[in-house]
Amino acid sequence: MWPYLFLGEYAYFAHMRVPMIERYGVAWVILSSAFLMPAVALIMRWHRRMMAARTDAWFISAAITCAATATLLNLCFSHLFWPVPHHNDFLTDAARGAMGQFAGILTVVPVALLWIRRSSGWQWTRRYRIATVCCVLAIGGIGLFALQAPADASFFKTSLQVSTAIPAIALTCMHGWRGAAIGVPLLNLAIGMSSKGGEPWAFDSSTFVAQQTLLVSGVALLALGYSISHYYVQCISGRQRELLSMAHARASHIGSEMSLRQRVLDMRTMGEGIDHSLSEIAYYLRENGHAVLSRSLLQVSVANSRKFREQTSLVYPTCLEHVGLYLSVQLSGLGEVWTRSRRVLSPRMAGDPCALSNGLQLAAYRLLADAVSLLLQREKGQVRVQARCGRVGESTGIVLVVALIDVDQRISEATMEMVIEQLTGRTLAYGGTVQCRRNRIRMLLLDSNNAARAWVA
Repeated sequence: MWPYLFLGEYAYFAHMRVPMIERYGVAWVILSSAFLMPAVALIMRWHRRMMAARTDAWFISAAITCAATATLLNLCFSHLFWPVPHHNDFLTDAARGAMGQFAGILTVVPVALLWIRRSSGWQWTRRYRIATVCCVLAIGGIGLFALQAPADASFFKTSLQVSTAIPAIALTCMHGWRGAAIGVPLLNLAIGMSSKGGEPWAFDSSTFVAQQTLLVSGVALLALGYSISHYYVQCISGRQRELLSMAHARASHIGSEMSLRQRVLDMRTMGEGIDHSLSEIAYYLRENGHAVLSRSLLQVSVANSRKFREQTSLVYPTCLEHVGLYLSVQLSGLGEVWTRSRRVLSPRMAGDPCALSNGLQLAAYRLLADAVSLLLQREKGQVRVQARCGRVGESTGIVLVVALIDVDQRISEATMEMVIEQLTGRTLAYGGTVQCRRNRIRMLLLDSNNAARAWVA
């Protein structure tokens, strides 16, 4: 790219400065045109390390350095080789020239950087589409008003020029450095459009004051935009890593559940085989005159088969896949265990759990079992179980509450610590939380797909 930049720069100088040879001399035309671009290239080489570090602060540093270097070279060569006197002293020309060079850089380079990074995977936020268009139109409209301001109303004109920074600030806050890359060039264009004077040495003091203010504001906006974009990317990356960790945790839990499911199916197959064998033995005993022994064997077989199925349902509730979470809690061995304890009231459940994923329902089943077990083991009094599933906004999930009936009884600190340690893992896998307050344990689980969509939106 640099060879093309050199060719374009020298072609521009040849077109603009060759007609000035008679007035300013050949030495100035050649030397002042030959050294500017190499100096800028050397400055960019010095900033290569900052560019490789992917910190956008290099642009502001390079812009200030290039503007100061180009201005000093131009003034030095003009004072050395011009046969005609200057209109102003060296410091005045240096201040005005550096300001103009810096304004030109801030007008062109941010747009070029925005074009270079157009395929970086970033998309404009749809919610700010109308506001973005309004800000761009506001900058242009204020610039036109400033251009039409009367010549004797310098204060009004300056106020209009400075007020163009307000939409640029809004663009920066909405879009980060990309908003600043659009707003700052528009600011400079508005200032240039509203300035008057067609000669190279023409000077508008009110416009110059506004330009100084807006250039400082432009640097601040670019720095602010870089910071906003940097922390936004960090936030998005952190959230993506969090979602990936949640997905891995869910996959791990589901893998463990599927292993238990297969084990339960194998155990039930074995149990059915044992039941069939005992039935044949009982039939054989009855046919050979041992009816009492056969009937006793069948009774023992039925009781053991019921307990066996109850225990296997505690290992993995296969009925959950067919009837959902609520009925599986009441019909499986978990409900039988709660009933025999005589300390757990009938669960109160609302909503349709079948709208949730099987993985989330399994996690809720395990959380209810573990939370009730901890309260039964470590606390006194009766326990109430409540569950409600549904949708809030774009998030679908379930809230589980396991509480002691006595509102004056508080869960001990040791029990709360155990609850947090043992139950948080499953809730985090589904973007939820565990809270222990006074006499209750509250758990929230969110559907993973809806949680991800809510974050992206």
